[in-house]
Amino acid sequence: MTETLFETRWLGVYRIGHWDFVRRPNSDACVGILAVTPDDEVVLIEQFRIPVQRSVIEIPAGLIGDEEAFKGETIIETARRELLEETGYHAGKIETLIISPTSAGMTSEFTHLFFATDLEKREAGGGVGAEDIKVHLVPKASLRSWLREKEQAGLALDFKIHAALWCAGL
Repeated sequence: MTETLFETRWLGVYRIGHWDFVRRPNSDACVGILAVTPDDEVVLIEQFRIPVQRSVIEIPAGLIGDEEAFKGETIIETARRELLEETGYHAGKIETLIISPTSAGMTSEFTHLFFATDLEKREAGGGVGAEDIKVHLVPKASLRSWLREKEQAGLALDFKIHAALWCAGL
């Protein structure tokens, strides 16, 4: 039996037996998209993240089913929409890389990582609402050094970048 310890609209703390954990009351899963342009550039995003109090370099990502307007949307539809909202790119081809617990000791959330190719720029990107997302197109050949430079400049790197690259064999 799950005991609710604390809950807001966006986050809850729960207990099962002796274990406390968090989950989102409105979503149990998220997507992350490794997107590569026809010019062999990796599409990354940068945004300030309040919990870590700094900017983070990430692959485009988002929650599944967290908004009423998108209830019933498939996981792949969510991935396509998030990629378009955050970067302005539409994926002609998208394939599943891996499905994994996000942080199994802390949350019930699962992350679905995808590989998107045949990209076409359709919108400006930058996110929706209060999101303030900066899009980076990084040549695949210089990606590792670019990421190192960003990290040395004080930005955090989301581990999903490396997981997606490894799963895609890049």
